[in-house]
Amino acid sequence: MKIATVAASVFKIPTDLPEADGTISWDSTTLVLVELTSDTGETGIGFSYASAAAAAIVRDTLAPVLCGQPVDDVGRLWNALVAAVRNIGRQGVAATAISAADVALWDLKARAAGLPLFRLLGPYRDGVPVYGSGGFTSYTDKQLTRQLGGWVHDDHIPRVKMKIGQDWGTNPARDIERVRVARAAIGPDAQLFVDANGAYTSKQAIGLAQRFVESGVTYFEEPVSSDQLQEMAFVRQHTPMDIAAGEYGWDPWYFREMLRAEAVDVLQADVTRCLGISGWLMAAQLAYAHATPFSAHCSPAIHAQVGCAAPQLSHVEYFHDHVRIERLLFDGFPRLADGCLYPDPQRPGLGLTLKRAEAERWSAG
Repeated sequence: MKIATVAASVFKIPTDLPEADGTISWDSTTLVLVELTSDTGETGIGFSYASAAAAAIVRDTLAPVLCGQPVDDVGRLWNALVAAVRNIGRQGVAATAISAADVALWDLKARAAGLPLFRLLGPYRDGVPVYGSGGFTSYTDKQLTRQLGGWVHDDHIPRVKMKIGQDWGTNPARDIERVRVARAAIGPDAQLFVDANGAYTSKQAIGLAQRFVESGVTYFEEPVSSDQLQEMAFVRQHTPMDIAAGEYGWDPWYFREMLRAEAVDVLQADVTRCLGISGWLMAAQLAYAHATPFSAHCSPAIHAQVGCAAPQLSHVEYFHDHVRIERLLFDGFPRLADGCLYPDPQRPGLGLTLKRAEAERWSAG
């Protein structure tokens, strides 16, 4: 079986409410979809949350590499895709384009085999623990309470994460108050995570961590920019909760350096950014080799599958925007039960089918 055609589409979906974190705000999310069709008529899909420019890279740079090649040769094709973007820059948009293509290739291979992707990869588990993620700095206290409380009390998710670092960390008193509101909403037993998206200075993050402990925070994501590994390591050495980062890792070599720097207690990786399923599994193995807990960033429908194949996995991010979008655009979103996502063992590949008619409403190229 060989790859006959490569197609890329762009969808832009508005948020349901204004959204912001510590360093940026947004009112829509862009999804780039890649479809690989074999010479036998089977189609595999992959996607990334990325710039629309990723679709052009797929069409112009990656498609010539993929067309006519055997579907089974995932590793060789991954190497070829990485090599193909050398002169345009691998990190950033090109990495998201490769990620979507690699996911589609794995989906196609699993569909051709008639297996769910997690079965093809070789599972360590049949489902993945999740944490509810949202709690945007743009939310009112009432909206924050409704969202986080709903995940814990209605959906029975025992861990949730909220955004802090409002306005680049210039309003720490408000951050402390919002964390208290969140704790009141979820009760004393659920785990509370916070994410500053790099908004703080290192000393500011260390000082605020002591205040967040009062509300039972156990997980502090990107207290400072993950571009500054020495500062991240410094914060890690002086705070009582787990420090997490890695969502902006574009390749396995980035994760290697983060682990060497001893910058995190929990390593994160995003399958739609870190060169696809192939790159994500490399990151999972690196974390395992360094005895470092591993977590999946966003894209829950894909991570529910690949997360089953990681040698160790703390959790998958059940991110509000992506849950909403993946249910909007696809049939087959994994089942949520008792704080875990379970891929359907009866659906081949990723288990997702594009709702083409509905998706056209959000088409952006």
